[in-house]
Amino acid sequence: MNATATTTLWHNPRCSKSRATLALLQENGVEPAIRLYLDQTPTAEEVAILLQQLGLSVRAVMRTGEDAYKELGLANTALSDQDLINAIVSHPKLLERPIAVHNNHARIGRPPEHVLELYS
Repeated sequence: MNATATTTLWHNPRCSKSRATLALLQENGVEPAIRLYLDQTPTAEEVAILLQQLGLSVRAVMRTGEDAYKELGLANTALSDQDLINAIVSHPKLLERPIAVHNNHARIGRPPEHVLELYS
């Protein structure tokens, strides 16, 4: 695989799945650009683009076990997608991780092997 220049990994180095996904990519010859999304907070537009690349709904990429999810009442089905995207922007740890992006397509690395689908 020669995807180094075109792959970005939305990465949290404290997450074992994120570290395993990075290692898997590197083992397969991919040295992705690292997006430390907890430090480099995404904009609402970036989250919306990421959702399109994933082909998933905003609810599908939210970490429902996070304290912020419960504290903000994000299980409320009356909330709009924009409300949920804004919550992710304000609390980026709500975003599922890791996410690899390659050629305008993305996969969540749960399990890490899912990101290899981007290169087949």
